[in-house]
Amino acid sequence: MLWQLKEAIVKDIIELMPDPKPAYNTVSTVVRVLEGKGFIDHKAYGNSHVYFAVISEVQYKKFTFDKMMNSYFDNSYKSLVSFIADEKKLGIKELDELTALLDNLKNKRS
Repeated sequence: MLWQLKEAIVKDIIELMPDPKPAYNTVSTVVRVLEGKGFIDHKAYGNSHVYFAVISEVQYKKFTFDKMMNSYFDNSYKSLVSFIADEKKLGIKELDELTALLDNLKNKRS
């Protein structure tokens, strides 16, 4: 939401969230955790803090994906694809689309 807002106080973030909205303290805690990890920062204006992202959305997605791959799939893309295919009960058409996507990627790298 900070990428969308560019800068925001906690109340601005909460306003963008779907109902039922989380408690102010919950969002504030998540914001502080993200700041502690270096993903966001803030400017202080008196008692107010205006937060902003310091990494791009693409960088954050890469970080979270890499962490998920390591933590849940032991860095095995085969395990990831197998999990998705089984969990989402992909049909033959969707599996064929995945195969075509992989073939396309292979051809680009050849």
